[in-house]
Parts: sequence; structure tokens; C-alpha cells
Amino acid sequence: MSEERLKHYSPEEILQKIQDEIPQWKYEDGYICREINTKNWKETVMLFNAIAYLAESLWHHPDVELGFKRLKIKLMTHDAKAITDKDFNLAKLIERLISLSF
Repeated sequence: MSEERLKHYSPEEILQKIQDEIPQWKYEDGYICREINTKNWKETVMLFNAIAYLAESLWHHPDVELGFKRLKIKLMTHDAKAITDKDFNLAKLIERLISLSF
């Protein structure tokens, strides 16, 4: 799907979609974000690898912050410089993955 044809969500629309579809996520600094607390470094890295695999399969790459027991995922469609359906779709898949992992 061409970036030009992707819907660019307004901040109000983003907040509403988060509330309705992915309430564990937040909207901050132009990204939809999710912090995940893990038990240890091994769990953090395993979860990161699974999320990276999902993202690569969709050719949509998040910004990620890793810590000893923490993972922060930040989504924005970089080419569009906006939040699009690509971000919400990946966020929903990440939520499914998390629900299976924890």
C-alpha cells in the first residue's frame, strides 16, 4: 500500500482509536507507544525478537527502547511522518503476542 494513500490520523482520532482498540497504548511525541514490563533480560530480548519478526513481516519498523526488565515500542509510519493504519495494525498484533506471552 502506497504511503500517499494511507489515512493520516489526527491527534483526536488517534486518542479515540487507542481508547477503543488498544487501551494499553498511549499517544506521545507523535508516536503510539506501549511499555511492557518483563521478568528479566531474557524475557525482554525474547519478546523484542518476536516483535521484530512481526514488524519485519509487515515491513513496518518500530522504534524500540530496551531495558533490563522493560521494553518500549514506539510506532509511527516514518515515510508518512504520521500515525496510519499500519501503526494500529502492528499495535494490535503486538497486543496479541503479549497476551500469548504473559
